[in-house]
Amino acid sequence: MNLLETLRIAFESLLVNRLRAMLTTLGIIIGVGAVIALISLGRGVETYISSQFQGLGSNILFVFSAAPASSTRTTIMPLTTIEGNALSNPSIAPAIRQIAMEHQIAGTVVAEAKRTTLAVSGVTPNFQEVRNWKPRRGGLFISQADVNNAARVAVLGTTIVERLYGDKLVDPVGQTIRINDRVFTVIGVMEEKSSSFFGDQNAVIYIPLSTAQSRLDQARTKDGGYRVDIFHVQAVSEKSMDEATREIEDYLTTAHDVQFQGEQDFQIINQKDLLASLGRITGILTAFLGLIASISLLVGGIGIMNIMLVSVTERTREIGLRKAVGARGRDILTQFLIESLVLSILGGLLGIGLGWIATILTGVLVPDLQVRVSLDAIVLATAVSSIVGIFFGLYPASRAARMKPIDALRFE
Repeated sequence: MNLLETLRIAFESLLVNRLRAMLTTLGIIIGVGAVIALISLGRGVETYISSQFQGLGSNILFVFSAAPASSTRTTIMPLTTIEGNALSNPSIAPAIRQIAMEHQIAGTVVAEAKRTTLAVSGVTPNFQEVRNWKPRRGGLFISQADVNNAARVAVLGTTIVERLYGDKLVDPVGQTIRINDRVFTVIGVMEEKSSSFFGDQNAVIYIPLSTAQSRLDQARTKDGGYRVDIFHVQAVSEKSMDEATREIEDYLTTAHDVQFQGEQDFQIINQKDLLASLGRITGILTAFLGLIASISLLVGGIGIMNIMLVSVTERTREIGLRKAVGARGRDILTQFLIESLVLSILGGLLGIGLGWIATILTGVLVPDLQVRVSLDAIVLATAVSSIVGIFFGLYPASRAARMKPIDALRFE
């Protein structure tokens, strides 16, 4: 019996019980669809997280004060503007391109009859460049002259504009607001950023660093500078981020008189390392989701084996007749394997369609996630469904192939 004849017989057998065949493939359809949809979702989350970190700027290190790990030191020396300016010197830290400094204070902001409370950030003019975030058209950002004069000017995020003026599309440039009972002039509104797991990035107010340190706070330090909460450090390149980290550690270890390991009263977060760590976590999560979805494939495979065993029992006399007229055991084995394989592949193809639809719906419902079905997910799902068909169809097929013609013909 040639392969084409075997295929014809297999398809005819499945078409006779088409409803049963479709119900049998349902487990495979759901399993393959779930695997494709969840893998696409997991990769979409990975892409989303990566884009959020890129939105913070490129080649960024975050440096801030932190409690020492060792109990031999209990005091925390603050970061200062003098330290920030020193690290900006290429002769001290050649791997650092520039540093934007930020000092935060609790602020009550009032505009007309509206009031809101948030952490107001005093920043240096290069903050917008380091963090890759600029004001909307028609507005300005903090300038060096504003910092030199401790000017009372402010740049608002769109969320704050909405809180104070009722609509984020309002242009408040030129209007005055009060921050902790001091009058400030609005000079710009930052471009709106999409919401992320960092929180609402638009709920911000930026004022000159010196204004925050001297007019709204008493941030003078013993070294003659002013206290800073965060250094936003931009390395020269992605390859030099590790070197920039070492330069910062060496300088601050000396400046803060750190004698032993664990006494460091500062912490450095490397954007690249943090992104890599989150990438590993989301990769494991994606694999875990795919593994859970694969359970449906296992259930579908058991369903195929069950229905093939029923089919073998129903067609026992047919098997005996074919063997009596010369069919070999491998011909019977091939026939039932092909029937099982057709069921699984058909289920796999329909499952790919289901997964594709689920992925499209996810993209519509969550526009921030760029989910799409990748070729490797399709190949993987098709291969797995085929293996399921062969594996779970092998026992019923071998059982049919081992039947003796005389016993099969006598079967009632």
